[in-house]
Amino acid sequence: MSKGDLQPIIVEGRNCWRIERADKARMIVDAADYYALLERLMADAKQRILLIGWDFDPRIALKPDEDGKGQSLGNYMLQLAKNCPDRDIDILRWNFGALKQFFVPDILSMVVRWKLTRSISFRLDSAHPAGCSHHQKVAVFDDHLAVCGGIDVSSRRWDTRGHQDEDPHRTAPNGKPYMPWHDSTMILAGPVGAALAELGKERWHRATKQELSDLDGEGENWPSDLESDFEGVDVAISRTRAEYEGCKEIREIEQLYLDMIAAADRFIYFENQYFTCGKIAAAIAERLNGDDPPEFVMVMPRTADGWLEQMAMDAARVQLVREIAKAKHGDRLKVYHPHTKRGEPIYVHAKTAIVDDRMIRVGSANMNNRSMGLDSECDVTIDAALPANKGVEPVIARLRTSLIAEHLDVAEEEVVATFRRTGSLIETIEALRGKGRSLELLDLVPPGPMDEFIAENELLDPTSPDAMFESLTERGLKKSWHRGRNWMRRHRPFGRKP
Repeated sequence: MSKGDLQPIIVEGRNCWRIERADKARMIVDAADYYALLERLMADAKQRILLIGWDFDPRIALKPDEDGKGQSLGNYMLQLAKNCPDRDIDILRWNFGALKQFFVPDILSMVVRWKLTRSISFRLDSAHPAGCSHHQKVAVFDDHLAVCGGIDVSSRRWDTRGHQDEDPHRTAPNGKPYMPWHDSTMILAGPVGAALAELGKERWHRATKQELSDLDGEGENWPSDLESDFEGVDVAISRTRAEYEGCKEIREIEQLYLDMIAAADRFIYFENQYFTCGKIAAAIAERLNGDDPPEFVMVMPRTADGWLEQMAMDAARVQLVREIAKAKHGDRLKVYHPHTKRGEPIYVHAKTAIVDDRMIRVGSANMNNRSMGLDSECDVTIDAALPANKGVEPVIARLRTSLIAEHLDVAEEEVVATFRRTGSLIETIEALRGKGRSLELLDLVPPGPMDEFIAENELLDPTSPDAMFESLTERGLKKSWHRGRNWMRRHRPFGRKP
């Protein structure tokens, strides 16, 4: 199949909300670079800073010193308000996650100080069904420069791409060190930034019942010393939203995952925190049962973060990967986890996907059921098959190479040369895996009885708000798996001419 035969995977109204032009765009990898950029973007904003997230910790330092300390984010926001009192600073975070923070005196006192500052508005988002969360991570500056991805402005997130062992900068506000952390996001300028501003303002209104004022269109510009990855490209915005108070359910993100899997020709490279969605797993298995299927490479954390998550997510991941392995070409799925030079696990929180070096997707959505239908999510995608995006494949390939090189701790040139020789992502990784900092294959240890019961019945990862109240006979991994298999069998490979 020639490149001319490619049809866009992205289709407005099917798997995305809007397709808008980005004058410039750049993927930011790991929070050290993002937090340093965020500090500058907030300082340069003239009219409004809008921060929307799952978590927001005012105790963290955006630029931690060698002791992991520095000016706190909370004090920095107060300084911004003092320096420019006419600039609005609007912060919206998930309500349930905030409740436990209000028992931390330092956080509570800072929130009170914000409340007493006229230009800062800190609000909680509860505009979702019980059991759901607001999971988007979006920042908008002056309504036309935006950041969308997976990085929370929170504790235990800061890290560099070096993921050094015992890096003293990686110290939580409580003084304790935390594990290395890998993440990603994307900064975008132009009409797509305005569209993300519209999404943010709509979310603000749903959560607070108040409208954010319109701006005059002037203000934040792309930082002059920040090199862009893309210029003049069309970017798709995809969402998940549960039905709530008259707002219809949105499952664009789920549809995009399925369409990506159906359209892939050579490979999909995933970085994701979870893999527990039976529907997605079944779609992968169906492709691997076909002739000459693509490769699927997943880079994930060794274990989920937290005991409950490990019980629910790790067991389901093992069950799904074991089931996919039974496919005709089951060996074309490999799941890896990264570790440091001394062997400490690097936690993968990124939600990045690259298809055939023709499409890149960065966002907040995990490959779990919650991100398909429960939690509010937002992803951005650049598809080379869209007319405005012609010729972006080398840039996407460079970004994919950079990520693999980071995880393997090898030069990008080695990744390029090995991939050119093998033509295979799996063979490339296997050839370059080594001692020290590298990637390891996921150990598919069978889950215990309790883990298996929780995972099999999707007790902590339901497919929809209603599913949380269904009986065990009406839910579970097997039913999700059958839904994905049936969808793939009904649809021809999407995004390619018949």
